[in-house]
Amino acid sequence: MEQDTTRDTPRYPGAETVEDFARNVAAVRARMAAAAERGGRDAADVRLLPVSKTVPEERLRLAVRAGCDVLGENKVQEAKRKAENLADLDVSWSVIGHLQTNKARFVAAFASEFQALDSLRVAEALDRRLQAEGRGLDVFVQVNTSAEDSKYGLPPEEVPGFLAELPRYGALRVRGLMTLALLTGDTDRVRECFVTLRTIRDRARQDAPDGIGLDELSMGMSGDYEIAIEEGATVVRVGQAIFGARATTDQRYWPG
Repeated sequence: MEQDTTRDTPRYPGAETVEDFARNVAAVRARMAAAAERGGRDAADVRLLPVSKTVPEERLRLAVRAGCDVLGENKVQEAKRKAENLADLDVSWSVIGHLQTNKARFVAAFASEFQALDSLRVAEALDRRLQAEGRGLDVFVQVNTSAEDSKYGLPPEEVPGFLAELPRYGALRVRGLMTLALLTGDTDRVRECFVTLRTIRDRARQDAPDGIGLDELSMGMSGDYEIAIEEGATVVRVGQAIFGARATTDQRYWPG
């Protein structure tokens, strides 16, 4: 899920043309590179995932022309509709929001990535559908690093046991962990969430089963992706900084 810690401020430039999208993406990538340098990292090791929730399909076509060939969506049905209507484009879809088991069939049919796995029931439902489709799916395990009841994700202490169960689901390719930071302007508290996820990952690596990949950390969004990169993010989920400020507030889409 793409979350903005700045609560819909007007600082995100709009994008209505291919040139606008190219400008916004270039600006984000420049900030990503600077954050990577501050963290002593190679910017090439950090993937930008544009998050297109609420963005109309006609504008997505412009974004794709500007180079956005992978798009992230929170709501499964919105993602499914867009994937069907934009099937003529060379676009891959990442579902990054909470998933109910009865919608697993949709994700199994069109998504290339699912970043919010936090239930064995969902893992089983996805695996069953994927096996029927004859395909695999990259997945990230979502962790609740802020200890907020309003957020989805596993409590940190449950991550090792959860990972130990995942090899039974052969169609799921576990790539790493995902989290959402606190929705606050307190950068120290935001940073703490990212440090927590990195620490959980580093500890889990010691006992992770064979075939469970923990190289990836998906963390950071429009309001905090630079902090996330400084703390080890390999994927940042950026929406408003690319597509412009949304008319709807984050609270309507977060946590779901």
